[in-house]
Formats: sequence, C-alpha cells, structure tokens
Amino acid sequence: MKISNSLTCRLGLLVLSALWSLAVLAHGPFPSIHVKDLPDGLRNNWNSLKAEMNENSHCAAAFDSNTEVDRMVFKCSIHIKMAHEGARRAMHYCNEARTEHRIKMPCKLIQE
Repeated sequence: MKISNSLTCRLGLLVLSALWSLAVLAHGPFPSIHVKDLPDGLRNNWNSLKAEMNENSHCAAAFDSNTEVDRMVFKCSIHIKMAHEGARRAMHYCNEARTEHRIKMPCKLIQE
C-alpha cells in the first residue's frame, strides 16, 4: 500500500511539473524585455496599442539607441487567436524590420 501511494504521489508530481513547464513555454523560447526597460518612444507605442490587445496579442521590440527613432523597431501581432502564434508572428515581423534597419540588438517579446 505504501509503495502504491508513493508511486501515485511521484506520478502526480511529474504530471504537475510537466504542466508547469508547458505553461512557462506557452509563448515559445523567445527572449523578453519588460515594458519599463523600453525607451520612451517604444513605451508610448506599447501604451497606445494596449487597449486593442487581448490575452493572445504580443509585441516585440529591438533598439540600438534609446533616443534615435530610426534605431528602434516595434512590431505587434494583435488580432490573433493563439498566444504562441501571436508571439511567433511578432518576433518574425520584428526580425524583418530589424534586418531592414540594420539594428544589432535581437528582437525581444515585450512583457508587462
């Protein structure tokens, strides 16, 4: 009886840890940046789009300068049904613009 309870407990912990890791990776293995760490111009863009966003929306940003607007990229995927797809698209759009503007910093998903 003790072996059965111990096995059940271990199996339960394994399932819980697997579910937790899925929740952590729900938006993919993308790097992230906090809103407060964005330059003012990008933070203003974030705040203006925030009202349109839902729980699956994502934005990504890259910048080489905190003051030069042409050294900043900000792209979003707003009207999307799946969170992971929103994150993937935002990163894709950001990387395209980053390459076009020759920005060295990698794109990062914006987190609140």
